[in-house]
Amino acid sequence: MAHIAWLGKKSPFCGNVSYGLSTTERLQQLGHRISFIHFDNPSSGLGFGWDGLQLEGRQARSSGHGRSNAESRTSAVSRSGGDSGDVALPYLVKSQAYTIPSPGAQRELRESLEQLRPDLVHASLTLSPLDFRLPDLCQHLGVPLVATFHPAFDAGLRNLSAGTQQLTYQIYAPTLAKFDRVIVFSDRQAELLARLGVREERLAVIPNGVDTDRWQPAPTGSITAELAQLRRRFQGRRVFLYMGRLATEKNVEALLKAWRLVRPQGCVLLIVGDGPLRASLMASSDDPDVEWWGDEADRDKRVALLQLTEVFLLPSLVEGLSLALLEAMACGTACVATDAGADGEVLEGGAGIVISTQGVTTQLRTLLPVLRDQPVLTAALGVRARARALERYTLGRNIAALESLYAELVPLPSLAA
Repeated sequence: MAHIAWLGKKSPFCGNVSYGLSTTERLQQLGHRISFIHFDNPSSGLGFGWDGLQLEGRQARSSGHGRSNAESRTSAVSRSGGDSGDVALPYLVKSQAYTIPSPGAQRELRESLEQLRPDLVHASLTLSPLDFRLPDLCQHLGVPLVATFHPAFDAGLRNLSAGTQQLTYQIYAPTLAKFDRVIVFSDRQAELLARLGVREERLAVIPNGVDTDRWQPAPTGSITAELAQLRRRFQGRRVFLYMGRLATEKNVEALLKAWRLVRPQGCVLLIVGDGPLRASLMASSDDPDVEWWGDEADRDKRVALLQLTEVFLLPSLVEGLSLALLEAMACGTACVATDAGADGEVLEGGAGIVISTQGVTTQLRTLLPVLRDQPVLTAALGVRARARALERYTLGRNIAALESLYAELVPLPSLAA
């Protein structure tokens, strides 16, 4: 099997992380060796930072010891169990949006790769200056380099000079053109990068995938303790759900405005998640039919919440490909989402209701009464959503596509088979 180096976030609060951890767990189950390199060693006490590199490869070697950054400023490769190595790089600032590495981080990254000797490096780009150094570094080491590029964007903005998200694509495109392969989540992302100069043959559309055996509708005649508890809590009220970060780009304020205008009788709007806008959003909404759940780290409880939910609502202004949306679909929940990022592609053709990023409140004000009065419609949408998830967005399909891509760059018999 191969040893792949994956650069990506490893902290639990990011949606892309859940996807990354599920993916690497499955790759390990298939016999691949996984090592992580991630920003997790604050050198200034600021408490922010850049996360992530995952390495997988048959030739990787690690001595099992590491010298701390504070002691020698050299690469710290620690053993995290099995054959995988875990490397923590130093950073100055780390946030949800970007990372500023410490001056010695590039050298530590190079030394870590030299020590681990992976067959392939797979970088989940995290908006860090080190992203732009990777092609030259991997070329020097003679290691193939793959990027997953997932900055959010508004699919409706065709002017590449408009908006900070489009600017991100413009800045990254010249560097992405040097990667051996660039993975994106949607055809629109691929088209955007191709227009900016990334060769089409180096672009691969591989959407997120979810474990549809775990994320599934509630079994008939048998429910989990978590779901039973939720049913008692909501006492027959129909649940409309938002699940995700509470940040400006998620546009939850528009959803709350529409809810207050409609006030669908017998329904509750459940807000699951945390983020910088939570306090202000809660302060502006004292509606008795809006409940603020907060962050939910327990996966079984998140599954139960989606199984209980009748309609999943995602009013985002920009997106990549929402993992929460895919999980809701896999659970057989009716879904309403904007056409931001790849979300519109996911639901197109009847798998859900797609609305524009423009005028979200107005559109939801029209839709909410229909969804309230037509439970047969929401049930049918849930069935279609589940079918679409099984057809296109399973974790198995995601892993198969990744292995196929790796086999193009790492000609090992175990991968080529």
